[in-house]
Amino acid sequence: MKFNNVFFINGTAYAGKSTMVKLLAERHNGIACEENYHDSMLPGLDSREFPCLTYTRDLQDWHDFIRRTPDEYEAWVRGVSKECEVLELQILEKLAATDKPVFVDTNISLGTLREISDYDHVLIMLANPKVSVKRFFERPDKEKQFLYKLMMEEPEPERALENFRQCLERINSSAVYEEFFHSGFRVILRDDSRSIEKTFALVERELGLQK
Repeated sequence: MKFNNVFFINGTAYAGKSTMVKLLAERHNGIACEENYHDSMLPGLDSREFPCLTYTRDLQDWHDFIRRTPDEYEAWVRGVSKECEVLELQILEKLAATDKPVFVDTNISLGTLREISDYDHVLIMLANPKVSVKRFFERPDKEKQFLYKLMMEEPEPERALENFRQCLERINSSAVYEEFFHSGFRVILRDDSRSIEKTFALVERELGLQK
């Protein structure tokens, strides 16, 4: 199935995907599918079918979350992405039936995007991998601060921080960046000297939405 009225933004953390999806929906009278928009389906998921997505839902001790090795963390993140794709496609099939354009901050894989979307309806936004790791705990949101607090409660806080930093480095690696960069889709790189409005203008142009 091809999604003719759906525009996808994929890429790395801290590249501005969420901000652009919100602005696109606001200014083009569309529907915004923001980061983790499939979370509304989480309570009803079967843990046997969606073991990665339900891992945090069913977690008894959140300290176990931060104690995982980089290998375990990477495998979980990859699993989450695959399971998210299943849910996203279910949601988008319904939304695509509307007359409004749909703008998606997506986990859908590059391979699947090539099958379900036209080239000019997909945009990749990238930030330097080091930025993604460095700024993780600089975000004020409760989730990041909660994880930081858990690490500070560990017997060896610095060791816990370093382990989690290695987990983040694994999923924000240069290899991941390069795969996105050479995907064949249009790419916008994060530039801290560029304003949100200028970035938005670039996004509109790349998606063919400029009036």
